[in-house]
Amino acid sequence: MPIINRIADFHDDMVAWRRDIHAHPETAFEETRTAAIVAGKLGEFGLEVHTGLAKTGVVGVLKCGDGERKIGLRADMDALDLQELTDLEYKSTNDGKMHACGHDGHTTMLLGAARYLAETQNFDGTVYFIFQPAEENEAGGRLMVQEGLFDQFPCSDVYGMHNIPGIPMGKIALRPGPMMASADFFEIIVTGKGSHGAFPHEGIDPVLIGAEIVMALQRIVARTTDPMKQAVISATKFQSGHTTNVIPETALIAGTTRAFQPEIQDLMEREIRRVAEGVAAAHGASVECSYDRRYAPTVNTEAETEIAAAAAATVVGEENVLRHLPPIMGSEDFSWMLQARPGCYIWIGNGDGEGSCMVHNPNYDFNDEILTVGASYWVKLVEQELAAA
Repeated sequence: MPIINRIADFHDDMVAWRRDIHAHPETAFEETRTAAIVAGKLGEFGLEVHTGLAKTGVVGVLKCGDGERKIGLRADMDALDLQELTDLEYKSTNDGKMHACGHDGHTTMLLGAARYLAETQNFDGTVYFIFQPAEENEAGGRLMVQEGLFDQFPCSDVYGMHNIPGIPMGKIALRPGPMMASADFFEIIVTGKGSHGAFPHEGIDPVLIGAEIVMALQRIVARTTDPMKQAVISATKFQSGHTTNVIPETALIAGTTRAFQPEIQDLMEREIRRVAEGVAAAHGASVECSYDRRYAPTVNTEAETEIAAAAAATVVGEENVLRHLPPIMGSEDFSWMLQARPGCYIWIGNGDGEGSCMVHNPNYDFNDEILTVGASYWVKLVEQELAAA
């Protein structure tokens, strides 16, 4: 692979940065140490540094020449609420928190690109290096957009990256259109009538009604959704009661839905309410439903996907740019940036060797060997799209 030589020269520095961040994981909107490291490095490299967007977000600005073109590159910084089980020398020192998704690596690759581009300045235009908090669960990307990310840093297009275990090192995957699904969350509270467990005829059992609702929800995908359009409804929480001889007053059902098209999101939100209300009414109970559209589908625009593919090919070779992998039902809040600006989100192979495990696993670790691959990709993307005259 034609990794940029200068980036290979400071690979050891990048490994040190990444492992330090890994050892000190911080979760949503608490990435104060990580943000300070990022801001400090960007300042050392000579970038203009902005902090405080979406609480702990950091944006570095690097302008070269007189070009008016402006692009954004984004990395996520946060960790997960997860107890690390590895025996790594640099394992988490924060109990119950772990970089189990590789955001430590994403942050480091973008820092490496910023260092190189600040040294060489071989482009004409402006690059915004966007370091985002709270990708996991809290949709920090949405908050950055809502707080004026693209008003303050008016890029024409924006690009993101995520490592994927199982894709071999040295390969990059991308596709126009849907790359990842939406992630919406629902909660249903069933209110019946409590009674003694020995006299169920005197009550309205929310446990029985809730169980019927859970089963009925699956018919939405099976019998209401167009079979040519993918959808998932998973009830993942069912809570009710406190003891064995009391029929409780209420039951709570909660879960997630996934889709690639907004119209399927609309359908699932509407049908979940209709099914829950209908089942409850049939038994004389009532329901309260809430539906949270936390993550939109991640949808790449066609022109920007071709730009990203061309940059990837210069680093890993055209034969290692995977264009036909199917989209996945996982979600990504970079989607909110792609709703505001055209762009492309890619997957970079984290390796598929022995011991490799998927992200969100307590034994996961980012592969330091791909730090130079990701940083080189970012650089080639900038140098090609903002080519100096």
